[in-house]
Amino acid sequence: MTSTLQLHRINPNTAATLAGNFHKQPEQPPTWITPLTNTSLPDDLFHYHTHAVGPNQCCSAAVQSISASIDTVWSLVRRFDNPQAYKHFLKSCHVIVGDGEVGSLREVHVISGLPAASSIERLEILDDENHVMSISIVGGDHRLNNYRSVTTLHRTADDDGTTIVVESYVVDVPQGNTKEETCVFVDTIVRCNLQSLAQIAENLEKIKE
Repeated sequence: MTSTLQLHRINPNTAATLAGNFHKQPEQPPTWITPLTNTSLPDDLFHYHTHAVGPNQCCSAAVQSISASIDTVWSLVRRFDNPQAYKHFLKSCHVIVGDGEVGSLREVHVISGLPAASSIERLEILDDENHVMSISIVGGDHRLNNYRSVTTLHRTADDDGTTIVVESYVVDVPQGNTKEETCVFVDTIVRCNLQSLAQIAENLEKIKE
């Protein structure tokens, strides 16, 4: 009777590699970090800015005070289909999956001069009641791998018509860069976006008056 069983000789190099894999040290678990200092944040929003940060990742946050109502600011922030309304580093945006609900995907194209061309981004959180939005980058031509940001809005303690915007993020550190260099680069973009948001929202508020 002809047997279909086949015997394969084990390559000594392969065997050594497999044996070595069993002795690899376990990966270092992520550290939970809240990158906010000297910021008065409501308790119900605090946990949104606590990120699981791996050993080859960096995490940071920016805070922007805006002299406009929270409804005015949120009307700009929540537009998943139109981030270029205040993010001037973006040239265009097209929703490619979904209708703007959680899980939707958008493709954004970046203006020339930046070390990126486009990115595919997924809407992770959109909470109109608590004014929370979260975006993750899942593809595209850029260096911000495993990027995830959370943006929250809240009123000041005395509710004087000022809105506080907090945006935090976690991202992989690209090969050849340090954590400090990566944070400086991303922080610059985030702060520029929030300053632009403030200017546009404050102008909208004046028109409403």
